[in-house]
Amino acid sequence: MRIVVQEAAFDLGDEARDFAAGAGGAGAVVTFTGVVRGDGGMAAMEIEHYPGMTEKAIAGIAGQAVERWSLIDALVIHRHGRLAVGEAIMMVATAAPHRADAFAAAEFLMDYLKSRAPFWKKEIGLDGAAWVAAKDEDEAALTRW
Repeated sequence: MRIVVQEAAFDLGDEARDFAAGAGGAGAVVTFTGVVRGDGGMAAMEIEHYPGMTEKAIAGIAGQAVERWSLIDALVIHRHGRLAVGEAIMMVATAAPHRADAFAAAEFLMDYLKSRAPFWKKEIGLDGAAWVAAKDEDEAALTRW
């Protein structure tokens, strides 16, 4: 299991290839990458976090996913700092013997990252900036787990 919180961009292809190569025995590898949306006039996003605390929180939930779905491996990469529209914010990868477990674990991790991981996001638009508030639908997504 690898958890990375970094400012630098990552190469999705390299990360996915390396993850899959290290997931011996997997029957399924699922990857997801979130990107900065450009809707609503947003020009960029700033993401802040508390180093150490963030990694520990993500590692804890990733460990739960590994156990619950008998994953062979899991990867979470999440960026912080200023990101332009179209840039990758995060990546989740899961490897399991069967696809249903790999998909479910990836969705679980994505829902957690969206609503509970200790990141603070500010949307920067042409007319100013505003902190992103928690959304009811993101919280509701966690109830299925």
